[in-house]
Amino acid sequence: MANEVSRAQHIADTLIHQIESGQLMPGSRLPSIRVAAESHGVSKNTVTDAYDRLVATGYISPRRGSGFYVQAANPTQPVPYSEHVTEALDLVSLLREQLNQHYEIRAGDGRLPATWMESSEIGRYLKRTGSASDLADDFEYGRPQGLQALREDIARALTDRAISASPDQILMTFGANHALDLIVRHFVQPNDPVLVETPGYYPMFGKLKLQKANVIGVKRESDGPDLEMLEEKIRRFRPKLFFVQPMAHNPTGTSTSLQKMHRLLTIAERYDLVLIEDDPFADILPKATPHLASLDALNRVIYVGTFSKTLSASLRCGYIAANSALITSLTDIKMLTVVNSSSTTERIVHEMIVKGRYRRHLKRLRDRVANASVDAVSALRGIGLDNIESSAGGYYLWCPLPPGVDVMALSRRAAGEGIFLAPSQLFELADQNGESALRINIAHANNHKLLRFLQAAVLK
Repeated sequence: MANEVSRAQHIADTLIHQIESGQLMPGSRLPSIRVAAESHGVSKNTVTDAYDRLVATGYISPRRGSGFYVQAANPTQPVPYSEHVTEALDLVSLLREQLNQHYEIRAGDGRLPATWMESSEIGRYLKRTGSASDLADDFEYGRPQGLQALREDIARALTDRAISASPDQILMTFGANHALDLIVRHFVQPNDPVLVETPGYYPMFGKLKLQKANVIGVKRESDGPDLEMLEEKIRRFRPKLFFVQPMAHNPTGTSTSLQKMHRLLTIAERYDLVLIEDDPFADILPKATPHLASLDALNRVIYVGTFSKTLSASLRCGYIAANSALITSLTDIKMLTVVNSSSTTERIVHEMIVKGRYRRHLKRLRDRVANASVDAVSALRGIGLDNIESSAGGYYLWCPLPPGVDVMALSRRAAGEGIFLAPSQLFELADQNGESALRINIAHANNHKLLRFLQAAVLK
């Protein structure tokens, strides 16, 4: 296995040299996997691994049904790290120095040297695939902004979404929820007016209420937020933030139209409003999907992404992309609140990306989500629930119920039969009454017990 890995890296390194030296020009087609395998005297799996590494690092790109093509001689490079700590005196600088390690003699450090931990039991569970220097990283706190290599991966992925951000404009977090929490801590003071979509992401409501914000709802329509209501709320309350999830919205599953996105940015510019774009499903949405951050160039849009929705809910790994000044401030807040995110987790994600495993996983996941979405809509409509919007690529459907249905009573009754429902009232602000509806996860919508329950309880 080790020989296969080294052969794949050798092939990748050879192709990188040919690309960077100009022997292979951007746009030129690489030999097919079969031809390359015969040429190098290796298996097709080895060539596939080599090509996946080049795709992940931005040197080549796959074209469905056509093959692999040279994409760039110089893929995205990190901006040189310029931060310099002169004195470890105040709280933030002390934390920053423990993470960045500029000093040779570390008498003020807060933990034992990594070399004291190298035979720790955790080492038995860490698959070593990187350089020898990686060993220390698994026992150190790591850089406060997060693993540099993963931030470079994310910068390349954002380029595919037409979002231009250097690795220094990216901050790693413990998932999107942690990212949103940092943003709230930075911007929001007690009684500050803050706008959210309703129905919307209920944990966001809770974060703002913990901060004692004045949370103000803007109606979410099938093609995005109600912009007339938005302007009215802005003129009345003068908020500085609007938290939005434009694409594959949670809980409704709908996406904002491109026209509305342009109008939203115009309104934000007119009223000096900062937009926080939560985009948890970006990795499984089509590449042509529009994003507020791409239209705005991270001027007044703060972009939040995550791997937790596409890999594992227990793998807490997300990020913020924003202008450099804001990232610096958010990094300080991160250090003061959680010290740092997990470099071990971030390395796991990075290795999945550079070895092409994440790309292959996403392809399987996209297909599965698309098929499940079609089946879910068909199943729910099949029992008479007709007013369902098709999912826009995420995991949820919004299922309006007939007039007169008490959605909370329905949910309690379902719980008694071992069925967990997500009623619309959870996604609304307390002072607003929306329609009676359910958020349905597409993975469970086709369950016969659920369908029988809904048909008997709602459509009797």
